[in-house]
Amino acid sequence: MHDGLISVAAASPALQVANCLANMEHIIQTIEHAYSVGVSVLTLPELCITGYTCGDLFRQKTLLNGVEDAICAIAAATVGKPILVFVGAPLVYAQKLYNCAVAICNGEILGAVPKTVLSDHAEYCESRMFAPAPAYNDEICLCGADVPFGVNLLFACKSIPELVVAAEISSDLWAAVPPSTYATQAGATLICNLSATAETVGKADYRRLLVQSQSAKLSCAYVCAEANVGESTSDMVFASHALIAENGEILAESEPFGEGFVKTEIDAEYLLSERRRLTSFVSDGVDFETVSFTLPLKETAITRNFAREPFIPAEENRVRRCEEILAIQAHGLARRTSHTYAKSLVIGISGGLDSCLALLVAVRAMKILHRPMSDIIAITMPCFGTTARTKNNALAMCELLGVTAKTIPIGDAVNQHFVDIGHDPQNHNVVFENAQARERTQVLMDIANAENGLVVGTGDLSELALGWATYNGDHMSMYGVNASVPKTLIRYLVAHEADCADSAELAEVLRDILNTPVSPELLPASDGGDIAQKTEELVGPYLLHDFYLFYCIRRGYSPRKVLRLAEAVFAGEFDRAVLLYWLKNFYRRFFIQQFKRSCLPDGPKVGSVSFSPRGDWHMPSDASSKLWMAELETL
Repeated sequence: MHDGLISVAAASPALQVANCLANMEHIIQTIEHAYSVGVSVLTLPELCITGYTCGDLFRQKTLLNGVEDAICAIAAATVGKPILVFVGAPLVYAQKLYNCAVAICNGEILGAVPKTVLSDHAEYCESRMFAPAPAYNDEICLCGADVPFGVNLLFACKSIPELVVAAEISSDLWAAVPPSTYATQAGATLICNLSATAETVGKADYRRLLVQSQSAKLSCAYVCAEANVGESTSDMVFASHALIAENGEILAESEPFGEGFVKTEIDAEYLLSERRRLTSFVSDGVDFETVSFTLPLKETAITRNFAREPFIPAEENRVRRCEEILAIQAHGLARRTSHTYAKSLVIGISGGLDSCLALLVAVRAMKILHRPMSDIIAITMPCFGTTARTKNNALAMCELLGVTAKTIPIGDAVNQHFVDIGHDPQNHNVVFENAQARERTQVLMDIANAENGLVVGTGDLSELALGWATYNGDHMSMYGVNASVPKTLIRYLVAHEADCADSAELAEVLRDILNTPVSPELLPASDGGDIAQKTEELVGPYLLHDFYLFYCIRRGYSPRKVLRLAEAVFAGEFDRAVLLYWLKNFYRRFFIQQFKRSCLPDGPKVGSVSFSPRGDWHMPSDASSKLWMAELETL
């Protein structure tokens, strides 16, 4: 079964204006190169057989004869090469000349798509030579065969149903409603733009923005190939700029005035998943004619970048994104605080990452409300597994932030509870662990009642995915500020807060918290006083689980595809057996722990993944994992 990854390329072959023979040879060489490196769909520039700047030479019969000869030769050169190619050419239909994208695959001319929006501003005067695309589809004779002709053409791959391709030409994209809008509504997942726009200051940035925006609006992949620098004549210079975008992200780009060849993989399966998810995408519109072609069912090599830490913002945006996330959390908490007339915020502080971030968010919320930091009541509740390191860090952080700190040991209360229920305290089972978590929640809730306060939850998205929370223990609060923040992102947010801390002492404490192993500290510490219970040794590395969480839940990928991506991304870091072991663990825990997510308290959504049962994630608590686990067993 194909996983929807398809290799596409944009190329700008060397060009001599009006020399169809030379241009044909360069085009054939480019196709052969693209095919040799595994490309399945290749986009070439507008009018690349003749050159865009031929002017009145387009009316010359000799040039037009050369065009058809070149198309026939290019088609013949693709025999035995199952690669879909779009080549730009002027074609005569019904006694008018049209600027067309000609689709060719494996020796067959599949169809010709004429340009709709002609450029007649500034240096452009296309309507002098060309007619705009007719509103209907028809046929045109090319190389002795009648082939479909019209703007409403889709090229659908029979062997890979997710791949449906449409073409538009240059300034078609610049229109208020580009033809690609209708093509994607009719089912196209990939748009190929054959372009020739003269390079001026800022043009590359504008072109990039258009391509990026159109791919985002239409939930599609978009490939744009600009005219070769050899096109540069008279008053215009062209730059061989090539772009490939997917759903608003630039996947690959060649620098203007560079080699003019770029390739990567688009993910058609992901695009279809996005369209099913978004109510803004409407599958409706103009009736299109579909032309079929076939590509071999081969596994596409992965050369594109799939994010190793998909929840972490890009380096150039990291500070801005961290501030944005913290602002969302803090304003959400501030609103809940003011709405409930809470006189205090009550937080359990363990000296770990999650409670650290929750406290930092609470401080920001109080600043928004112009309230004193003393209205935050931070409570550390040491018990059997608490270490000096985490307790000291918790207290030091509270002091440096100026919040009200309380220490309430819970060991005696938990031991009394063991007596009440007849549990042997030497039996360190789940009762031993969860009794501590529930006692801590009881303390927080009761103090919140006493202080007319609000219990701020600290649990994060990764823990919710794995069910790594004690039901009615740390699972419960009055507002969970970290509910949609995964563990890997929490680490970056705390690091950001350390970088911009008001004092060196606070920064030092935050960095030591960052370096502390993740642990619930529910089992007795080691003889040396170190943490004995390390979460990632029990449930797996959060680096992997957050990777799985994003691609399984946000992208909707199958277990097979997630494992394949993980092997590519974590090559040399984790072997296949380790990746598969923790992937099985992720799916197993995700399905059986849904009941905990079905009754979550409120919390601010900060990203594209949330498990709120009121919003983003609706799943029966007793849904079967059989299909997913069966696929995992085949791996």
